[in-house]
Amino acid sequence: MRHLISFSLSLFLSISLIAQPSWIKQGNIYEVNVRQYTKEGTFKAFGKSLDRLKSMGVQTLWFMPLNPISKVDRKGSMGSYYAVADYKDVNPEFGTLKDFQELVKAIHAKGMKVLIDWVPNHTGADHSWIRRHPDFYVKDSTGKPAIPYNWDDTRQLDFSNPVMEDSMITAMKYWVTNADIDGFRVDVAWNVPESFWNKCIPQLRKMKKEFFMLAEGDKPYLAKTFDAVYPWTMFHQMEKIAAGQRPAFALDSIKAANDSLYPKNTIQMYFTSNHDENSWNKADYGTFPGAVHAPFAVFTQTMANGVPLVYSGQEEPVLRPLAFFEKDPIEFGKYGREKFYKTLLDLRKNNPALASDASFRKVVVGDTTALYAYVREKGDKKIFVVLNLSNKEQTVEVHDIFLMGNPYNVFAGTREKLVTAPWKIEPWGYVVHEY
Repeated sequence: MRHLISFSLSLFLSISLIAQPSWIKQGNIYEVNVRQYTKEGTFKAFGKSLDRLKSMGVQTLWFMPLNPISKVDRKGSMGSYYAVADYKDVNPEFGTLKDFQELVKAIHAKGMKVLIDWVPNHTGADHSWIRRHPDFYVKDSTGKPAIPYNWDDTRQLDFSNPVMEDSMITAMKYWVTNADIDGFRVDVAWNVPESFWNKCIPQLRKMKKEFFMLAEGDKPYLAKTFDAVYPWTMFHQMEKIAAGQRPAFALDSIKAANDSLYPKNTIQMYFTSNHDENSWNKADYGTFPGAVHAPFAVFTQTMANGVPLVYSGQEEPVLRPLAFFEKDPIEFGKYGREKFYKTLLDLRKNNPALASDASFRKVVVGDTTALYAYVREKGDKKIFVVLNLSNKEQTVEVHDIFLMGNPYNVFAGTREKLVTAPWKIEPWGYVVHEY
């Protein structure tokens, strides 16, 4: 029995330890809301921002769903991107397939990567499959395609149907072949069975070297095939700490739980906002307001096993919920956080100590209910982060001899002597030292 258990564990690890694309390990993700990014809301108009985003340090662009939107049971006047009417076509409000192909070429020419949002759990209420392949759908008590949860502009697909599964994989391959994308962010990946991903993802990876798969979900089975998952429990703990409901050290229990939940090299996408959290839950203008945003943003950019996400407009910043079913363009112009994000994105790109597989070591530097400090290290490179996750000034005392010396203060832009003498850090303050 012992040998059987040992064999089963080694088999699990061999399946689970995905060799992620090398480019994502020190990379980052920027979520693009095409509809709201410009007044025009088109691929061509968004393309004018590429140089700015490249300069800011953005590496990977994740486009929210670019497919046509169903008209039956449509929400609002323009509908939800996640009610897909055709998996192999482009939403005409954004432009044409050719427009997107040209945009991808321009992005690749700048050394950046492209992900598109994929919605496999359900289709829109008038997708052609409903008429042509009614057996592709789960049925409700009346025999009609079922509505998943309360998303009444969509219909639930049936993953017990192998023909539907093959049709879904064919549609995903279409975008690899015809648009040369570098990966998918998969919507509601947590409600699609593991057996489908075991069938689908290897086929995609055969098509393109170092293809990247990001799962919206945190179920352990997703880490067996996907390169990255959503650390929802960490995000919600961050919100509680920001609101003064939990101490800083509460991050430790979440990290420990996630470390035990996932295989060692699982990448988790850390964020302070995304399209859902902004539109429905006041992120980050309400959940991490004002000065509160900065230390948590630093955390998302420097935490272990992570890849950071920046949502459209966070660099401005946008201080309101963007409408989900109507036109509601972002008004860019101030770029008040652009330098802040550039500092972090460039540091991650240039210092392997912030790679997703670099080591993590917690450091106690004072009151652990308010201060959260850690060291990231890889090879001869080291990053030391101190965060004040409270609304009060705190005293910092560093006694770790391995941190003494003259590190470079990344945000101050100067070298400073780090000794055991105590020093003060302002409310919601942050310090990042590079060695």
